[in-house]
Amino acid sequence: MKGLPLKPKFVAGIAVLALALAYMIYAGVTQSAVYFVTPSELHTAAKTGKAYRLGGMVEKGSVNWKPATLDLRFTLSDGQAKVPVRHHGTAPDLFGEGRGAVVEGTWMSEGYFQATLIMAKHSEEYKAPHDAASPGYQELMKSLRSDQK
Repeated sequence: MKGLPLKPKFVAGIAVLALALAYMIYAGVTQSAVYFVTPSELHTAAKTGKAYRLGGMVEKGSVNWKPATLDLRFTLSDGQAKVPVRHHGTAPDLFGEGRGAVVEGTWMSEGYFQATLIMAKHSEEYKAPHDAASPGYQELMKSLRSDQK
């Protein structure tokens, strides 16, 4: 029994499907990648009014939050340079001093970064929310056990 000859339309259809699949994979990977500049890179090539994505560590002691006006100010650092950041609105739950953050916004001529979006980075390391030896944790565990009875 001889093999059936492949028709040109069938081969062309498979080629088109393979190319479409390859393009979708490529587009998905490139769109999900998050690129950002560091504070050092921003200082060397900052252009006023240009949109950037800036990443770094939130400096300890730099967070200034005014809930009445939704004014949030903090400093991002990469260990070599520091960039003051201003944001109008609330920060994400994972945002905090000593943690990584990526902000989107523009560099202002007044010498600060005006953020429109804050993306807080979380640690890959899991830590229990409470120390097992603390009295609050012990009370929580007692109340959970009594609820199960």
